[in-house]
Formats: sequence, C-alpha cells, structure tokens
Amino acid sequence: MKPVHVVGGGLAGSEAAWQLAEAGVPVILHEMRPVRETPVHKTDGLAELVCSNSFRSDDAESNAVGLLHAELRDAGSLVMASADRHQVPAGGALAVDREGFSAAVTAALAGHPLVTIERGELSGLPPQDWGTTIVATGPLTSPALAEALRALTGAESLAFFDAIAPIIHFDSIDLDVCWFQSRYDKTGPGGTGADYLNCPMTKAQYEAFVDALIAADKTVFRDFERDTPYFDGCLPIEVMAERGRETLRHGPMKPMGLTNRHNPEEKPYAVVQLRQDNALGTLYNMVGFQTKLIYSEQTRVFRLIPGLENAQFARLGGLHRNTYLNSPELLDSFLRLKARPDLRFAGQITGCEGYVESASIGLLAGRFAAAEHLGRTPVGPPATTAMGALLGHITGGHLSSDEEENRGARSFQPMNVNFGLFPPMDTPRTDADGRKLKGPARGAARKKLLTARARADFAAWLGSGLTVAAE
Repeated sequence: MKPVHVVGGGLAGSEAAWQLAEAGVPVILHEMRPVRETPVHKTDGLAELVCSNSFRSDDAESNAVGLLHAELRDAGSLVMASADRHQVPAGGALAVDREGFSAAVTAALAGHPLVTIERGELSGLPPQDWGTTIVATGPLTSPALAEALRALTGAESLAFFDAIAPIIHFDSIDLDVCWFQSRYDKTGPGGTGADYLNCPMTKAQYEAFVDALIAADKTVFRDFERDTPYFDGCLPIEVMAERGRETLRHGPMKPMGLTNRHNPEEKPYAVVQLRQDNALGTLYNMVGFQTKLIYSEQTRVFRLIPGLENAQFARLGGLHRNTYLNSPELLDSFLRLKARPDLRFAGQITGCEGYVESASIGLLAGRFAAAEHLGRTPVGPPATTAMGALLGHITGGHLSSDEEENRGARSFQPMNVNFGLFPPMDTPRTDADGRKLKGPARGAARKKLLTARARADFAAWLGSGLTVAAE
C-alpha cells in the first residue's frame, strides 16, 4: 500500500501519523529537526512542547477544553495517552513533564511498524507524486514552504505573535514567602489542591512591578513583523500591563481563591503563580508570564516578585512569529487544500490555537486521510461535539454561505475551543427542585447540557466507524 506522508512532527503531525498507522495505513513522517532548527525548539523529539506544559482544564463536564480531552481519549489519541502517563500536579488542569511526554510520543511512533520517520527539511510544496499528504508544520512553517503555499493559493498567510513563559529552578524560590495552594483548593488529575506556588504582592509591590514591566526594554521587531497582531489567548505580560494598570490583577495575577499561609489575615493585592513543569518537581514555570522582554530585563524585573528575589532561570521567556492559513477560504470541510486536494492541513497552521486543539485537528486529518486511502468516504464529527465545533470554526462551517463569502476569510482569527463555537441549546430556567436558575448557576447548567450532548454525539460518531463505505 502506498504510504501517506505527514510533514511536521509536532502535536498535530504526530497525532495524524498515529491515527493513520492505527488504521492500517503506512506513514512517512517528515520532521526537519535536527537537520534544520527552529527559533524555539530545544530538542529533536517529536511533539516537543515549547510554551507552557499545561493542557489546561481537564473538567469534561463544564469546560470545553476538558471536553476535548475526553473526546481525544475516546478516539485513541496518542497525545492524550502520553500526557496522561506523564502528568504532573496542576490543580484542576492537566499538566505534563514535557521531556517525558515528548519521549513517549517519539518512542510510540518510532516503534510502530507502519511508521517511518525521515529527518530533513521540505524546501517547498510536497511533490504531487507523493499522493495524499498532511502538512502539519505548525506556526513556525519554514519560509520556503510558506512562500510556496502563497504562490499556489494566491492568498497571503496571516500571522501573529506567540510568547513563551520563563521556567525557574524550584530550589531558588523562597518558600518562607511563597506557599503551595491551588485556587479555591481545587484538585485535578494527579493534584492535591496545593499544586501551585503563590507569590503574594502588596499594592505598593504590584504598582512598582507594573511600572517596571512597562518601562523595561522589549524585543525589537523587524520591519516585516511590526504590524503582526498578538493572539489574545497568549498575550505577553507587559502588553497586558500596557492595556491598563489593573489588567494583570484581573488576569494571571488575580488574588481570588487564595489565602497566604504565612499571613492568613493579610489579603494579597495580587499573586503570581508558579506551576510544576517536570516530574521531578525541580522546575516551575510562571503561569501566564509569556513575555517579549529582553533577557537581562526579565531577570531584573521578575526578581522584583516577592519570593523570587534570588530566582535562577532554567529558561527565559521568548517571542516568536506564528503563521496560519486563511482556512475558511483555502480549505474544504475535510481540511483539504481546495487548490490541491491531495494536500491536507492540520494543527496550528490551520488557525486553531492550543495543544489539544492542534492534536484534535491532527487526529481528524489523519482519520479523514485514512478513510480516503482505504477507499471510503470520510465523515466529520457532529458540530455539537468539541472536535466538530473546532473543525467548523477552521473551515468556516459555522458561517452561512453568504456570510462565508462576504466576511468568513477576512474575519478569521486563531481560536481555542470554547462553548461559543457550539450550536446553542435551550437552558432550563429551574433546577430539579423547581428553584429558579440564574447567573452563574444557569451558565453552569448550560455547560453541563452542552457537554452531555457532545459526549453522546461523539460516542455515536465513533460507533459509526467514522467512515461510510464508498459507493
């Protein structure tokens, strides 16, 4: 059987290759590292995590990301299986030991009898004689391939900036100042309710910190980068500070749900949280502290945080330019490039945002390609599911044909999975005891209805075999 080629060994490419191989289709997985490095990767491992080590909420009943976790697990995802095996405590979130996670994905694919891994850069479009190919080159797609795509489609790729948070050596943190506690003492997978290190700030300390952030030297962009917008889900900490002095206190530095164990009577004005980053517990990352500060300014400004005065950084933050396609204009509902249907796209290059979102689109691309390769017609997941809602956002299926024609491609932006992408449901106005539901209670009831519907519809989709026989 002729192999399917997958270009890119990140989360999406790794998941696509696994789904193809598990369906009985041979795969050649192309990864350019270590032959060609990127500005942010540090190893040659597949599925290397270059930003946070968190897969975010694991709550499948009331959170769209947690629901996506559940769907991935139900569909036999390699990414989720590896994440579950290498989780580290993170309250209500699923966070992983990044080295163990990457090693597990790499070993699974390298050991699969139907997967061949080839190292080296693809300098242009995949050759047509390759046949079916999935391009999952991520937000750091090489300039040569990006230029070839622009030449083929006649459309400009969009671009945005993504930022990386610093990582600190645990033994350099002052535990006489910081304390362990998850927000509202919430437990999660592998968690205890005390999974974050919290650094408290008084109002004066917070004000001084904001002043230092705003005044610090930042990365200087090149001419072609200056008009590139940020993705709001991953804003640099100093950009948030510039948007208003109280922005950080209502974002990553909010003090709610936390009590200073060293001084319970004094309510912190703001709190910086650190999350365990490896299985040994020797490294902690700064939650929400993506940054474009130059390195010397990072060490100076972040050591203003109480408890981090002597912090030693295992990795400083950074900034990189992401690219993604005008997917509603360029891709069909099965992620095929309209200008060349032998090419499928998956992962962040399609305009999804986030680890599990990228893996999910990789899973779908792999399953769609496998169905076609086996002579069957692919069937997408229902729009009521997390994967279906995300696919609809990427391919424009959530818009009417008129809206898609008039504004779909122009308004397309990267998106994390969220309940706003799901078809709406009528929410009951009373609970089981007849009491009126309003505010947060009604919102919580709505989310549970959406997730229950999604789980049932996803199970039915999986039970159908995901494909129908070719006519």
